[in-house]
Amino acid sequence: MRVIQTVAEMQQFAREHRGQIALVPTMGYLHAGHASLMIEAKKRAPIVVASVFVNPTQFGVNEDLDSYPRDLERDKQIATEAGVDVIFAPTAPDMYPKGYLTYVNVEGITGHLCGASRPGHFRGVTTVVAKLFNIVAPKVALFGKKDFQQLAVIRRMVRDLNMDLEIVGMPIVREADGLAMSSRNTKLSAEDRRKALCLYRSIGAARTAFAAGERSVAKLRETAVSVIAAEPAAEIDYLEFRDPDSLEPLETAEARTLYALAVRLGGVRLIDNCILGEE
Repeated sequence: MRVIQTVAEMQQFAREHRGQIALVPTMGYLHAGHASLMIEAKKRAPIVVASVFVNPTQFGVNEDLDSYPRDLERDKQIATEAGVDVIFAPTAPDMYPKGYLTYVNVEGITGHLCGASRPGHFRGVTTVVAKLFNIVAPKVALFGKKDFQQLAVIRRMVRDLNMDLEIVGMPIVREADGLAMSSRNTKLSAEDRRKALCLYRSIGAARTAFAAGERSVAKLRETAVSVIAAEPAAEIDYLEFRDPDSLEPLETAEARTLYALAVRLGGVRLIDNCILGEE
């Protein structure tokens, strides 16, 4: 496997292999969820490029940019085992050189959920993803559905800006006990790791209520909140039932209603979601 660390070298590689690349954008500290994207990517293109870049523009003030876990050697091993051909691991000064002034902003859909509590986050996400698409020139890019809003925003950006590539959303990969895999899980204490299962239990409660015929969002939310509230250390950032395409609020749950939540435990922000009726 080849490691490319400069934008210029990555662009040269992309020119030489145009139309043959599948891209898996990551912020590193890879896990089985990332590996599932890479394995699928290999089925869709002869060359798989995985980017490893902790993007500073999507972190707000007092967020965990400096403490975000990093381990490129470990990432290289996982990526190699998953069939990745190239890791693109640029530096921040190369991606955002002195005097950098250009950003991509998707309006409307970014104002909900994570966008409401993390101002500027999605501007950073769409900017870096647009740059990666331009640098790597993939024919397909794969993203996990755990970051459901991110996937929706990127799909909107690609559609609105007529970007010539396919976006593939991949299922959430979970630990054996149901916790959605995340690089941030490593920052949880053993006790908070146990408490974090309240997110998955909340999803289970919402699914059960929906399957039993409950369609009132107010009542579904009450059921879901009660599960989180049973863990006093868990602080709800948001807990919402939304239209999966527009992310607009709903009063009545329907087939394919998105249930999304963000919860803080021990200073670590965790997100999860499900589509009601798809289980």
